[in-house]
Amino acid sequence: MSGRFAARLVVAISSADVGQRISLRRRLPTGEYSDVVGVLESWSGGTLAVRRRNGELVEVPERTMVAAKVVPPQPPPKRRPRRDPEDD
Repeated sequence: MSGRFAARLVVAISSADVGQRISLRRRLPTGEYSDVVGVLESWSGGTLAVRRRNGELVEVPERTMVAAKVVPPQPPPKRRPRRDPEDD
């Protein structure tokens, strides 16, 4: 067995997943790949609309998808521990 790693690319989302957080890999016109992670806002007319956590809306043509899956919601930001005023 060679030391090469082979990944299985699977599209495991559908239009029923609108509202879910997804991770999507797409093929760019240059032949490179790009990942988009965010909430699937819509899937119609062959285009997916994914809202990233920074608020950017990314439109992805369905035909460019090579892999996608539903992922867990983003965890809330970590809170800093409270400081006791008596420690100052």
